[in-house]
Amino acid sequence: MAPAGGIEVMLLLIGVSGVIFALVALVLRDKVGTVSAWAIAGFWWSLVVIAVVTLVPTEADVGIVSAEGRMTSCSTDIGGPAPEGFWIFAGGQRLLNTVLFIPAAALLVLGASRWRIGWVLVPLGLVGLAAYSVAIELTQLELARIDRACDLTDVVDNVSGALIGVGVGVVLMVLIRPWQHRR
Repeated sequence: MAPAGGIEVMLLLIGVSGVIFALVALVLRDKVGTVSAWAIAGFWWSLVVIAVVTLVPTEADVGIVSAEGRMTSCSTDIGGPAPEGFWIFAGGQRLLNTVLFIPAAALLVLGASRWRIGWVLVPLGLVGLAAYSVAIELTQLELARIDRACDLTDVVDNVSGALIGVGVGVVLMVLIRPWQHRR
């Protein structure tokens, strides 16, 4: 039986999806311009990367987690199991949870900035990223087999990363000016 998890599987899924979204960007390039095409494809790829990193088991064989042994609710202890407590830029998993959402939000801003409706799309996208984070945590709760834990702190870290990403995206938008790149 092939391994269902582990770092190698994560890297393979990220690489294959990266190639697929690079092809999507090449197809979109003539329709929306180079910068917007790569930003849109990169945004969707970053969502796949987030799913892979958070939902694929970290070990190749996590074993069996019985229904009685799994958590029945999400941890609402802000700071959760992170040993450093509640600090957005603490090391380890907390930092990863924050950094993971920065590219998605930055690429969302770059992708949406080509159109005037972008000022509506970005806040909606930010809400969507927050909902995506909640959906991931609920999936981790329900799928005990993946040996992950549902934690409210992860949502706080993810949304913090998305907010930082919007700021990064605004700076990049001003510097790159995707609306000026012609089809």
